[in-house]
Amino acid sequence: MIPSRVLAPLALLFLAGAAPAPVLQEGLNLNTFVQEGDVAAHVLLRSGTDPRVIVAFPAGNSGVGLWFGRIAKPAQWAITTAPVPIHEADAQGRPLRGVRLSARIAAPRLDLKQAVLSSVRVLRDYQALGTAPGQVLVAPTIAGQSVVWQRDRLDGKAGYRLALTVTHGRLVDGAIVAGADGRIGVAITALSGDPALTPYTSQTLLTPQAAADPAARRALQFLSYHEKFLAGSWRFNTYFGRDTLMSVRLLMPVLTPPAVETGLRSVLTRLSADGNVAHEEDIGEFAVLDHLKAGEGAVDAPTYNYAMIDSAFLLAPVARAWLVDDPRGAARAGTFLAERDGDKALGAALMANLRHVAQAADAFARDPRWQHLIALKPGMDAGEWRDSNDGLGGGRYPYDVNAVLVPAALDAAAAMARAGLLDAYATPQDRAMLARLPQMAKVWHEAAPRLFLQSVPAVKARAQVDAYAKAEGVPATPALAALSNQPLRYHAIALDGAGQPVPILHSDEGFALLMGSPDADQVMLAADTMARPFPAGLMTGAGMVVADPALAPPALQARFGRNAYHGTVVWSWHQALAAAGLARQAARADLPAPVCARVRTAQAALWRGIDASRAVQSSELWSWSYAGGRYKVEAFGARGGDADESNAAQLWSTVYLALKRPAPGVNGCGQR
Repeated sequence: MIPSRVLAPLALLFLAGAAPAPVLQEGLNLNTFVQEGDVAAHVLLRSGTDPRVIVAFPAGNSGVGLWFGRIAKPAQWAITTAPVPIHEADAQGRPLRGVRLSARIAAPRLDLKQAVLSSVRVLRDYQALGTAPGQVLVAPTIAGQSVVWQRDRLDGKAGYRLALTVTHGRLVDGAIVAGADGRIGVAITALSGDPALTPYTSQTLLTPQAAADPAARRALQFLSYHEKFLAGSWRFNTYFGRDTLMSVRLLMPVLTPPAVETGLRSVLTRLSADGNVAHEEDIGEFAVLDHLKAGEGAVDAPTYNYAMIDSAFLLAPVARAWLVDDPRGAARAGTFLAERDGDKALGAALMANLRHVAQAADAFARDPRWQHLIALKPGMDAGEWRDSNDGLGGGRYPYDVNAVLVPAALDAAAAMARAGLLDAYATPQDRAMLARLPQMAKVWHEAAPRLFLQSVPAVKARAQVDAYAKAEGVPATPALAALSNQPLRYHAIALDGAGQPVPILHSDEGFALLMGSPDADQVMLAADTMARPFPAGLMTGAGMVVADPALAPPALQARFGRNAYHGTVVWSWHQALAAAGLARQAARADLPAPVCARVRTAQAALWRGIDASRAVQSSELWSWSYAGGRYKVEAFGARGGDADESNAAQLWSTVYLALKRPAPGVNGCGQR
């Protein structure tokens, strides 16, 4: 039986006689990446009882996938010939790019259930829902031991091809039957006609200061192109605004200037007319589907999603970090902002975003009541990075957006105005608005975090933590010892529609530590929340979880389990965010010695968690189990109850390339 734990997690298993394309085994998924010239492809073979093959291409966020019928006993894929880049032509002579590989699986029979050739968005919807638009489905052509699916895109442009040739066993009536040894061997060809992106090289992407982490470097390079950064593969092989901004911010110390500016440019050129940041883009055939649905014909002009509320407030802090605070970026700031996107300068686009920020923040700055905080958009259950339906536990006013990102954006806009970067793009009305920003930021900094602050009496907190630990089968003793007899103080993850706190401890304190200069009390609270043993805090032996529902009622606890996308799971980039934020606070000279000591304690605990999960560091997220007196990493998506599956390569999980472990022997903030 295939275990649900990470199998040789992200080990570099080089294939005999093959090009050096490492195979990354994460849970039930076998992943390998090819990036050579104008070919980039992520090959995923899914083992277990529901085998499948997916090849995802950054070009057009396109992909081909083949799902097999359920089998009685779990089976394990093995790649026998590593994928190599290939070029072919379609029936009209148009170029197709892709990969060819060979694989085997020990299963008596594989029924060809469904092939889907389209946008990765269509493939991931089929994986989640089992349905796909009828117009993208195509019948196979079978000849001898080969089966081929191929078609043009819906707009008539070069499309996709998936070919499967049985090399061991035989093809019989829409199924592959194993050979006498019980094994099936196949050769797979996967191709897409979408235009290729222009990849960065290792020399043009990172500076010599980047960490020597081969796995993270490979993942980052696969996701980095001169046109844009991709959020993650296989499921998010295209632009996401939030992912781009946070990744650029955390990687900034080790990215080359052109790479930083690629990220900023990709965001600025996708702003809405009123300055909002695009969350996600629909490109390639998914854009065609959008336009067909809207009655606009089969055109592939990109469409953008502006449903998130956090991304708009991330742009200014990241732009400031580069254009003002980083000497490399400051030296290039004027030239960069003067670049044209069509008839509009990038500086004008940035100014539009700052107007958007100031307008959104104005009501609370004038009258700081919870009703004037930034809420999720009507009809939406999500609107920031915890973008699953239960990520905020029913909250409407997220902590991270209101207590951290809005004041950080106001601070950043004011700093860019002081530096003179906005002079060429600001109207007289803009200048009046910019002059108000410091006072607006002051109100937000002082008033917003207080609305989320909670304090649970020690007796009640200890009882709730003890009960939750027993229910989850984890030790309560370390958590209770960390609580001692003090009240448990934390910031609620959100306020609900009536202004009441959603009682979930969370990792979003990392935003405050990285993007602000919180007072000593808030630094202490953040450090405590991160470092306390779960479930009194967030720290487990498998890393720092992003949510802890120990103080919530049972119904809410059930929505934040180990199988929830934003539940008691570990997101790699949030550990990195916490590490970068704690390092920033540790460099301050104005914090009292006890706070400095607590920061150092939190750093030590966090880096132990990072070390414990190093094998899956480049993955999107992971879950955990507890047995035999220890926590163990579990691949997210390996179990049937998991809400989704993790990406093997995630952009913001590569940011450890810019992180440095705290130097030993440091006793306080900036003191030895």
